[in-house]
Amino acid sequence: MKNRKLLMIPGPVEFTPDVMRAMGMPTTSHVAENFIEVFGQSIEDLRKVFLSPAGQPFIVAGSGTLAMDMAAANLVEPGDKALVVNTGYFSDRFAKILERYGAAVTHVHAHEVGDAPSLAEVEAALQGVRPKLMTITHVDTSTGIATDVKALAALGRQYNAFVVVDGVCATAGEEMRQDEWGIDLALTASQKAIGVPPGLALVVAGPRSIDVSRKRNAPVGNYYADWNEWLPIMQAYEARKPSYFGTPAVNLVWALGVSLREILAEGMDLRFARHRKLSGAFKAGLAALGLRQVPKRPELLATTLSAIYYPRGVNKTLVKYIDEAGVMVAGGLHPAIKDQYFRVGHMGAVGPADILAAIGAIETGLSRAGHRFERGSGVAAAQEALV
Repeated sequence: MKNRKLLMIPGPVEFTPDVMRAMGMPTTSHVAENFIEVFGQSIEDLRKVFLSPAGQPFIVAGSGTLAMDMAAANLVEPGDKALVVNTGYFSDRFAKILERYGAAVTHVHAHEVGDAPSLAEVEAALQGVRPKLMTITHVDTSTGIATDVKALAALGRQYNAFVVVDGVCATAGEEMRQDEWGIDLALTASQKAIGVPPGLALVVAGPRSIDVSRKRNAPVGNYYADWNEWLPIMQAYEARKPSYFGTPAVNLVWALGVSLREILAEGMDLRFARHRKLSGAFKAGLAALGLRQVPKRPELLATTLSAIYYPRGVNKTLVKYIDEAGVMVAGGLHPAIKDQYFRVGHMGAVGPADILAAIGAIETGLSRAGHRFERGSGVAAAQEALV
C-alpha cells in the first residue's frame, strides 16, 4: 500500500525520485569542489530554462517572496514610479514590496475578479505614468489567470519601462522566452514548475537590470537581497571557484541541479507543450463535470493550475472530500472569493495518470457532497483529451 496522497496543490508539487534522492544526499561543504561544480552548472542551466543567454542568474536560499524582494530592492529607489499589471493576490503583494522601497505605485486593475486588464488599458497607463518599471504576474496563483507576457513586455519596452515578470507559478511550465520577449528580469521559486522542494529564490536579471542597479544613487536598502553582495558569489561559482556571502542551501542546490538537467533533457518547447496538453485534459474533465473556472475568458486560463468554483450547493468541504479520496488540492486564496472556489496545480513532474487521478478524486468528492452529475464523465473527457 502506497499510503500517501497525490499532491496537486499549486506548489509545492510532486518531485521526481532523482530530485528527492539528491535531497537525501550527505550534506557537503558549500565550498567543496563537487558542490561548486553543481552550483556553477545550475547557474548555466538556469539561463537555458529561462531562455536568457544574456541573463545573470541568482540562486539564493529563500522563498518566491524573496525573489520579488530582490527585484524591488535592487531596481527601485525612493520616488521611482512603478506600474503593476494587477490580476490578483500576488500582484497586490508585488505592489506592497515596491512601495516598501519607496516606489510610487500605480495599479492597472481588472474590472472584476477573474479578468485581466486589456492591452489598451495597460498602454494608457504606461502613457500616463511613464514608470521606471512595470511588473507582470505571469500566473497569479490566487486566480489561475495567465497574462499575455509577450505582448505586455513589448508594450513595456515601447515606453522604456523595465519589464519585471513574476514567474513563480509559471516558469518552466508556461511558455516564457526572456531575452526574445524583452523581459529585463524574471523570477521564480524552486517549488513549482522548476520541480524542487521549497527554499530557493531564483532570479535571472538581464543586462539592463544589472546596469541600473550599479548606477543607483543610494545603497540597496536590504542587505541580504543586495546584488552587490550576491553577484560576485554567482560569478565565482560559475567560474568554478569557492566564494562566500551567505551559506547556500546545499541539498536544495543539489536537487536543483538534478531538476534542471531533467528539464533540459525534456527540452523547453516539448515541456511547454506537455504542460499545455495536461492542462487541457484537466480542464476538459472540469468542463464535462459542469464546473466553472475563475478566469472569465479562455485565453486567461493558466497552464500550470486551475481555479475552480464550487458548484451550486457545494462548499469548501469538497476540498476535504477530495483529500480523503487520495488527492490534496488547495482552497481559495483571493480574499474576494476565498470561500467560493478551490485550486488544483498541474505542473512540473505531473503526468497523465496524475490528471486522471485528480479528476477521479474530484468526482468522488462531488458525489459525497451530494452534487448531481454523470459519474465518470470527467475522467472520460480527460482521457479523450490525453489521446
